[in-house]
Formats: sequence, structure tokens, C-alpha cells
Amino acid sequence: QVHLVESGGGSVQAGGSLRLSCAVPEDLAWIKCMGWFRQAPGKEREGVAAIYTGTSSTYYSDSVKGRFTISHDNAKNTVYLEMNSLKPEDTATYVCAARGYCVTAFEALHGHNYDYWGQGTQVTVSS
Repeated sequence: QVHLVESGGGSVQAGGSLRLSCAVPEDLAWIKCMGWFRQAPGKEREGVAAIYTGTSSTYYSDSVKGRFTISHDNAKNTVYLEMNSLKPEDTATYVCAARGYCVTAFEALHGHNYDYWGQGTQVTVSS
């Protein structure tokens, strides 16, 4: 069964940085849209960033614009989420997701439209 594998989570102080990685299995190498979502206790799941590799378009939630950067390494079939200037409110389980394509911000950041998901990696930001 194909699946996505996240890594890179950890605990950092406010203002620090983390880089999350999501490995895409070979069976999903054709995928064009990769997204990062986060889930914190008491909060709704939030789409924070996505990339459509067909056009190199990126999408971000307002809460992370200017702080997070999503990128994709075609050779490694890996998507990254560079997280800078982290805030305590960024604390959550971050999950990688994939779908065939996404060409609007709404579909890119709406998790229910994604077909494949990882197990998640925990990010904890202390103040």
C-alpha cells in the first residue's frame, strides 16, 4: 500500500526554524499537487501550504505567509516545508498529503479533496 512519510518535526523555541520533509513513493511519482496540513487539539485541520508542480504554483494560508516555504525536489520525489519564525500557535501535528492536481488556492488547501495522507510529524513551539 502506498503511503507518504513525513519527517523533520521536533521541539523548538519561538522564533526558531524547522524543515519538514515528505517522501513520495514511486507509485505516486505522477502526483502533481502536494500539501501540508496541521491539526492541533481543539482546532480544525488547517491547510497551511501546497505546491502544484505542473506550474510551480504555491499556495499558503494567511497565517503562515512570509514564514513558511513549500518546495519540491523532483529528483528525490520529496516535498519540503521550511518553517521559519515559528510561533507557539504553530504547534500541531503536521501531515503531508497528495492529490493529482490543484490549480486554485481553495482546492490546494482543502484537505478533504486529497487522496493520500501521511501519518504526521509533531511540531512543538515553546515560548
